[in-house]
Amino acid sequence: MRYPPHLLEEIRSRLPASEVVGRRVRLKKAGREWRGLSPFNAEKSPSFYVNDQKQFYHCFSSGKHGDIFTFVMETEGVSFPEAVERLASEAGVALPAPSEATRESETRRRGALEVMELACTFFEEQLAGRAGARARDYLAGRGLDGEIRRTFRLGYAPPERYALRDHLAARDVPAEMMVELNLLTTGDDIKVPFDRFRDRVIFPIRDVRGKVVAFGGRGMSPDAKPKYLNSSETPLFHKGRMLYNHHAARKPAHETGRVIAVEGYVDAIAMTLAGHPEVVASLGTALTEDQLGLLWRMADEPILCFDGDGAGRRAAYRALDVALPALQPGKSLRFALMPEGQDPDDLLRTGGPGAIDRVLDGARPLVDVLWSRETEMSPVDTPERRAGLAQRLREIVGGIRDETLKRYYRDDIEARLRSLSPNGGARREGGGERPYRERTPFVPRGRGAPPAPVSPRLTARASPLLARSSLFSGGSSSREALIVAALLVHPELLAREAEELAEVEFEGADARALRGALLDLAAEGGAGDATYLDARLERAGLAAASGRIAGLVRPGDRWILDPHADPVRLEDALRQAVILHRKAGTLHSELRAAERALAEEETEANFAWLRDVKTRLSVVAGAEGEAETADETESS
Repeated sequence: MRYPPHLLEEIRSRLPASEVVGRRVRLKKAGREWRGLSPFNAEKSPSFYVNDQKQFYHCFSSGKHGDIFTFVMETEGVSFPEAVERLASEAGVALPAPSEATRESETRRRGALEVMELACTFFEEQLAGRAGARARDYLAGRGLDGEIRRTFRLGYAPPERYALRDHLAARDVPAEMMVELNLLTTGDDIKVPFDRFRDRVIFPIRDVRGKVVAFGGRGMSPDAKPKYLNSSETPLFHKGRMLYNHHAARKPAHETGRVIAVEGYVDAIAMTLAGHPEVVASLGTALTEDQLGLLWRMADEPILCFDGDGAGRRAAYRALDVALPALQPGKSLRFALMPEGQDPDDLLRTGGPGAIDRVLDGARPLVDVLWSRETEMSPVDTPERRAGLAQRLREIVGGIRDETLKRYYRDDIEARLRSLSPNGGARREGGGERPYRERTPFVPRGRGAPPAPVSPRLTARASPLLARSSLFSGGSSSREALIVAALLVHPELLAREAEELAEVEFEGADARALRGALLDLAAEGGAGDATYLDARLERAGLAAASGRIAGLVRPGDRWILDPHADPVRLEDALRQAVILHRKAGTLHSELRAAERALAEEETEANFAWLRDVKTRLSVVAGAEGEAETADETESS
């Protein structure tokens, strides 16, 4: 749910930051601020400051800062909506009343959760009763009895076809709801729906708040197919966006700064028994980007723990491919593989908790696993094979969306590639290493060659006076020009880029006007029609604006004006420009706010805020500067 800014401000005004923070940190008055020991790092001298007037905290030892919502999220491991709800309740602020449709949906959801709770209790009772004797023996044989069964609410589904159905029907649960929640199996050829889970040990799946939303069942019969059966997608359960044991792992993950992801239910329980409650498991699918996002909210470098067999390695490699594009500075993965032929449950029973700890301590960084995968695909004993390896790795690394991290990965991979050469890596004349960006494939033009043909829509240049004006000077205008000009010359990209374009904020009047024309074209299904775009711009009086935009494109970027530019390179340049433009816009807004705060009150917290924003801006500026240098090198 999106909360209006005025509501968040009302909560802040009623709850002083020192009051919220003071529940976890012993604060002492220091002038107009409060000071205490960092809740994020162990320290002897206080470096943590809270300012009630600004409703802001800053920790010098960790660099973390924010408002009361951020503090609750950071220290308690909850989501933003949960932090808002909790603080709103404490402040006595009423959250927005839901609409009639929302109320009906919420009422139906509560009813569905009550049904799932009834089913879970039924399965627990069956496991504890006479019908569950064989299932109890199976679980005891795997070390899962007593308290651990109650913690994870393990159960048993009896073999009868209508046991759960009749139990729920006696409590006035309609059959339609049982079908909707995937508790019954139905179909065109099934006249009477019957229980989906039969003769299976049941593992309840709970959402982030601990509510039962689905079930997993392990067949007791050797002939059971499939061996593990999960609930299908329901209004409560979306397996690609949830994690098993997420609700219980959040707090220990926050306390330890670590989260472990395993493959199955029993593996997660085994990890808990081994002393690692910060464990979750995927739900019968390969790791998804949504699940990866959940992991990164719990820890910066989750450990993915896979079985030590071919299937486990393949699962690790699939997770690597999902993670690579989404990597961010400070956000990565580590990979731990069990000994050959063992899973965490096997290893715990044969080697004890110490064996589990040794596997986790040996977790490898993502870049190492990427290198291992690619080098294991084929020998690298000839120049041709090494060249093939280099090409694969460069293409993979090119998929990383964060430009700063992409550069570091390129440096690492290039260093490893050089180590494969018999002489330790080829040297340029004069002994210098050839930078990676000079080796990146692009469409060559050759020194002294005529410039690429320019689109007739972008022939006019801005006057020198206009180019020097404050409206168009600086990196912002050149980024705006690159984004808009690329789409004017290559309108076929609009089909994929219209949504991104609609979300980008432009400062220049020409850029905003042309962006509107491009979005109108995309909405009408005219994306890709250059002739129609020419006529549309002429009718709208924007032909001159397109020419002025062309004059703002940096010399190193003017290759985008070529109607025949390399499409792969073009899309990459456009994506980089959009990312940099968004980051710079956000940071400049924050910079202005930080400058105002420091002007109003010269405190250490405000100074730290300003310094932090400037540091992040310098990173963006460095990324843009390197991109410009690379483009000019390639264009020469």
